[in-house]
Amino acid sequence: MNTNLVGLERPQLMQVLAGLGVPERQRKMRAQQLWHWLYHRGAKSFDEMTNISRDLCAKLAALCTIERPEVVARQKSVDGTRKWLLRFAPDEHGQRHEAEMVFIPEEDRGTLCISSQVGCTLNCTFCNTGTQRWVRNLTAAEIIGQVLVAKDTLGDWPALIATSPNPPAAGRHITNIVFMGMGEPLYNTDNVFPACRILADGEGLSLSKRRITVSTAGVVPEIPRLGEETGAMLAISLHATTDEVRDRLVPLNRKYPLEELLAACRAYPGLSNAKRITFEYVMLKGVNDSEADARRLLKLLKGIPAKVNLIPFNPWPGTHYECSEWDDIERFAEIVNEGGLAAPIRTPRGRDIMAACGQLKSESERLRARRRRATSNDAGADVGTKVSSGAIISTSR
Repeated sequence: MNTNLVGLERPQLMQVLAGLGVPERQRKMRAQQLWHWLYHRGAKSFDEMTNISRDLCAKLAALCTIERPEVVARQKSVDGTRKWLLRFAPDEHGQRHEAEMVFIPEEDRGTLCISSQVGCTLNCTFCNTGTQRWVRNLTAAEIIGQVLVAKDTLGDWPALIATSPNPPAAGRHITNIVFMGMGEPLYNTDNVFPACRILADGEGLSLSKRRITVSTAGVVPEIPRLGEETGAMLAISLHATTDEVRDRLVPLNRKYPLEELLAACRAYPGLSNAKRITFEYVMLKGVNDSEADARRLLKLLKGIPAKVNLIPFNPWPGTHYECSEWDDIERFAEIVNEGGLAAPIRTPRGRDIMAACGQLKSESERLRARRRRATSNDAGADVGTKVSSGAIISTSR
């Protein structure tokens, strides 16, 4: 199997070059050239690499690839939000899996929400994404590949922006990356951490560490490592102010309760007023939206440089939760703001294309669910015929 160069850090690129017979004295320079073409110029083929010898390009083309995920479907919301359904290359079992990615444009920024796993293990009861079974971790190549696909689509490479008649106000379309798509990033640190380092490298994709945010439901042991090894911003999917309620909403809380989680937050490397932790709090009617909850939240977060994102719940088919009344959300925000913490109410984006917070779920999983329902209504059908006709669709293709 050929080596995909996307997702490799410099030492790994040098190892690949060594395997191709590149003299040791040249490896560092050649690795830097590859890095520049992959992550600064967005090259899709070795033929584009004009400062690398044709002989070396031929060797690279024979044994290596520059691979991006396949775009299966793309949608654009009335509010400008974009969503991609991406299919990844076959894994070691020959199976192909899918995940979703979302881009949210705003006047002063553009936020790309990427996935770290196919499916999710956490089973958060309010989250549609969490209802999809976990399949596997995404590799560093597949994580970075998502960003490359988005940059290709948006024309977000420096050379293209420099010649654009309408360049983005921020100088680039993608200004922020958030690991808030499918999966729990801190259950995939072997791939998420290298991806963060590649994203932040000043000679490549060149995103500020303060514009890379990794969101976790609370995998406490990995939180210190995230800060130490990546310098990324931390976001916590909190959603409750008592262990009793959080146990129900975020089952991971039974393993790492609030006291342990908040202790890890207080000790997060580099934490300061300039590097605050974001606490995400979805507003659920009659569950976590009382004035008492707001006051408990202030006590829980006392002493932590933080802001709270209040997220109106996005309903999805089959959920029994409802979004809090708007007056209750505003009163909750008022109490938290008056207590000294910023508590903006997040404007729902991309609802018409199921791209809003908590709604990411691969289209093939939806199709499979529909097929299960149809099959249950036709118990006497010949299942073998359905499979051979391709009527049963799954995330593993």
